[in-house]
Amino acid sequence: MSDEPLTEAAVKPYLRGRLGAPFSWFESCPSTQDVLRGAGLPEGAVAVAEHQTAGRGRAGRAWEDGPSRGVLASVLLRPGAAGDIAQLSLVVGLAVAQAVEAVAGCRAMLKWPNDVIVTDRKVAGILLEAGTAEVVCGIGVNVNQLEGELPTQTKIPAGSLALATGAPHDRARLLGGLLTTLELRYDDWRAAGLAPLLPELAGRNWLRGKAVATGDGNGIAGEIGADGRLLIELPDGTTRAIGSAEVIPLPSG
Repeated sequence: MSDEPLTEAAVKPYLRGRLGAPFSWFESCPSTQDVLRGAGLPEGAVAVAEHQTAGRGRAGRAWEDGPSRGVLASVLLRPGAAGDIAQLSLVVGLAVAQAVEAVAGCRAMLKWPNDVIVTDRKVAGILLEAGTAEVVCGIGVNVNQLEGELPTQTKIPAGSLALATGAPHDRARLLGGLLTTLELRYDDWRAAGLAPLLPELAGRNWLRGKAVATGDGNGIAGEIGADGRLLIELPDGTTRAIGSAEVIPLPSG
């Protein structure tokens, strides 16, 4: 059921791989990131909460949630020397987009580097926090929130899967599918870098062709490069690769 707590018993029937063990569930906690970070747990450990009292997103922004309305989870990964850790935002984002699409049946796009967009509204965000030998991947997905339950003071309008499709969705099925898909995409990346994921990333590149603002000026967003950086065409006709700056689409016209 869509409102059933995301306990291990509820999610386990949908798990098909190694991610999800051990599995910790909380009715409420400050942040699932803090549960996993530095705890010495094995790769694949997952922490899930129905509500976070101090959830956070990129650049230290707060992540607002409605209790038991979305998916709030963190996954512990230990990629070692697999590649550029910054690329993991795209790897996780792609897995979330594919899982959302499989469960909700709506096209899910990626806003570089760490947001998932459905019908031009942000439905999910990813936060990576890297330690000496680990990366804690925080994932927040708006699933069954209604219009009045979403934040309004956002740079990109917030949405939910229920608003996009007109129906509620099973959160346990979504989380299980997400962890299974993440394992596949993560293994692809560890084996060969971003190369096997680039066609999917290109097809889901929501910013492509949009006028955008970056910390260093405005331009037109282009492709996601082979190294995971976003290419920006500047007004003088040159192209610059963005590695970490925030990129915000400008209003049409």
